[in-house]
Amino acid sequence: MNTTPSTPTTDDTDEKKATDSTVAAPDVTKKAGAAEDAIPDGVAPGVTATDVTEMDVAATDAAAEDGVHAGTEPDLLAEAEETATAGTGAGTGAAAVVSAGLGIVSLSGAWTGRVAAERETLLGQIKTSQGGSAAQQISEIYGDAWHTTAFVNGLFALLALLVGVFVLVRPAFGTPSLLPQAGWIRSVAWAGIALGVLGLLISVGMYLDLFVALPSAAGG
Repeated sequence: MNTTPSTPTTDDTDEKKATDSTVAAPDVTKKAGAAEDAIPDGVAPGVTATDVTEMDVAATDAAAEDGVHAGTEPDLLAEAEETATAGTGAGTGAAAVVSAGLGIVSLSGAWTGRVAAERETLLGQIKTSQGGSAAQQISEIYGDAWHTTAFVNGLFALLALLVGVFVLVRPAFGTPSLLPQAGWIRSVAWAGIALGVLGLLISVGMYLDLFVALPSAAGG
């Protein structure tokens, strides 16, 4: 005997739909709760979790950019300081070399001193050409030229001394530098000072006839 399968009634169908809706409802509630938990406290109403995330990203980018600027500015300042120090070091180094060179010239004699001495010799010959005593000729022709040479050499020695002192005291003036003055600069400056002092002493002795006296009229 064939039995006809029973067809679900309308009431059963409605009950099943209601049950499915009841089961699905907690999922919606859970998602809504999760979204609410993602929004921190103190945020204005109407701001979604997506908006909060975007604000966090923007804040992170701003902080990173500030960090880049904060790390870059000191580097630029240090580079500028290093460049300025290098320029100052080059100038003082050149001055130290000039000081040493002037000291050497003061000891060996300069062409300006020779020219000045020859001029004094010529003037002495002109003055004594119309006659004069032996002592006058010695003084005018030889003595004046000798003293002029000593005077010019003394000027070079004095310049060497002054330039060398300037190089040594230069770091104490102006903007303080992070880097100390190079050792070779101080060494060359001290050499220029030493040569300048020595040349100055020799020039003074020559001018005052302390080392070699002028010839006397009697040939002594």
